Amino acid sequence: MPISESDPRVFFAAERTLLAWLRTGLTIMALGFVVARFGLFLHLLAQSQRPSLADHTSLSAALGVAFVIAGTLAIVLAAAQYWRFVATLPQSDVPRAYSRVFAFLLSLLMGALGMALVCYLLFAQR
Repeated sequence: MPISESDPRVFFAAERTLLAWLRTGLTIMALGFVVARFGLFLHLLAQSQRPSLADHTSLSAALGVAFVIAGTLAIVLAAAQYWRFVATLPQSDVPRAYSRVFAFLLSLLMGALGMALVCYLLFAQR
């Protein structure tokens, strides 16, 4: 079976790769949120039973924020790489009536929400 000049599989492979990075980044962000909130659990436990656990709450919060930042960076960098690659594709490789922008904008939105989560985690600890 000969491959025609127009091959949308290249575009769809790039989009699948972006969406895989989006899933990975969201998973890392979720792990960071859980780690940061585990510090709150340790803080409550320290107040009621074990004061020695109070030292670990700030470490947990810092690690959680670091994970959320790492996940956000993964998403934003993957979106930038996707945009650069898709810009090199000829128009014939992109199916008609299909937007090059949707997955990119979704990734940027998730990156912005990740930064909002970082701000929440930083200011909620105070």
